[in-house]
Amino acid sequence: MGAPVFWAFPEGLPFWRAIGIILGWAGAGLLLFNLLLMVREVRLASSLGGLERITAWHHQTGMAAYLLLLLHPLALATAGWAESPNLAWQVISPFSENWPVWLGWAGLLFLMLGLATTFMSRLAYSTWRWLHGLLGLGVLIGFIHVLQLGISAGGLLALATAVLLLLWRLLRVDLGTAAKPYIVTSVRSVAQSMVEVSLKPLAMPVDAVPGQFVLTAFFRGPSYKGCGEFHPFTISGIGLEHELRIGVKALGDCTRRMQHLEPGVSARVHGPFGEFLKALPSRPLLWVAGGIGITPFIGFLRQQSVETPTTLIYLYRGEQDAAYLEELTTLSANSPGLVLQAEATGTGVPNLNRLLPGADALANHECYVCGPPGLIEAVSRALLDRSIPIERIHFEHFDFR
Repeated sequence: MGAPVFWAFPEGLPFWRAIGIILGWAGAGLLLFNLLLMVREVRLASSLGGLERITAWHHQTGMAAYLLLLLHPLALATAGWAESPNLAWQVISPFSENWPVWLGWAGLLFLMLGLATTFMSRLAYSTWRWLHGLLGLGVLIGFIHVLQLGISAGGLLALATAVLLLLWRLLRVDLGTAAKPYIVTSVRSVAQSMVEVSLKPLAMPVDAVPGQFVLTAFFRGPSYKGCGEFHPFTISGIGLEHELRIGVKALGDCTRRMQHLEPGVSARVHGPFGEFLKALPSRPLLWVAGGIGITPFIGFLRQQSVETPTTLIYLYRGEQDAAYLEELTTLSANSPGLVLQAEATGTGVPNLNRLLPGADALANHECYVCGPPGLIEAVSRALLDRSIPIERIHFEHFDFR
C-alpha cells in the first residue's frame, strides 16, 4: 500500500489538496491489497496464518479502503472551499459534466453497494455472491477514474494489477480451476439433517491433515443436480488412499440439497485450509465442540490416539443431533488419555459454568473451540474469565462470505 502513496506524494500543493491525493492513493493501495487477500491460494493462506485470518483482513481492509476513498473527494472539496463554496461543490459534484468525477462517484457507489452485502447474512449465497461482485466492478471503475485524470503510469499499473487479481479469483476459485476432481463414493446420515460424504480423488489428491477444511462444490450424478457452489467443509476423516470424508449439515439451500447426495456425483475440492489442530502442544488439552463443530475432533481421533491428557466436551441439542456420538464413545474407551463429556443442552444456552472445569483445573491447558459463532464467543468469554490467556484459546469460524 505504501508504494503508490510514496510515488504520488504531492509537493508544492495546498495542504488539503495534498491530503486528498494521499487519501486517494492510500485507498487505492489498500484496495489492491484487499484483492490479493481474496485469491484463496493454499500457500498464501498458510503463510498469512490461515484462511480465516486473511478473510478477516479482507473485510477490514475493504472497509478501510472505502473510508479513505470517501474522504478523498471531501478533502479535495475542502481545498476548494478556501476560494469559494461553489468551487468546492464543483470539485465533487456528480452532476458536473466531467467524466473523471462521474467515474469516481460511480466507483464509490459500487463499492458502497458491495460492502453493504457484507452485513446481509440472510441473503441466499448465490444472490450475495453476485451483489458482492459489485466491489470488483467498483475497483475497476475507480482505477479507470485515475486514468481519466491523466495519471497514466501509476493508474495503468494499478488497473492491470486489479484486473489480474480479479481474473485470478474468478478462474482459480469461483470457476474452480484450482480445485481437484473427486467423486462421491458413499453418503451416510450421522445426525438429523447431517450427512457424512466420502470422496475419492480422480487425480492428484489434496494434501490435507485432520482438523483442516476444504472448499468443495458438488455437481452432477446419476439423479442429482448440484448447485456447483464452493462451501467450506471440515475434514472428518482421511483414508489410506487419500479419500476424504466431510460432514455436511443442512444450513442453507445448497447444503439442504446436499443431504440427498448419492454415489457417483462429481465434485471439486479446493484446499486444504486451516491451522486449527495442525500443531498441538504437549500440555493438557480442552476441546469444546458444539453440533457440527465435532467434525475436526472426530477427524483427528480417527487418525491417531491422544498422547496428552485431553477433555472433549461435546454439546448438542438432542440425541437426534448427536453426530458420531457412538463412535466417539468407542474411541474414548480405547484412548486412556481422552475423557469424553457429551451432553444434550436442548435449545437454550448451555450452562458453561457447570460444564467447563474451574480456573485451577485449566491453569495449564490449551483450549480449542469449534461450533456455532454464539457458542465460540460464550466459551471464549468463559475461558477468559477463568484467566486462560487469549493465546491459549483457539477457534476457527467457517463464515467465508
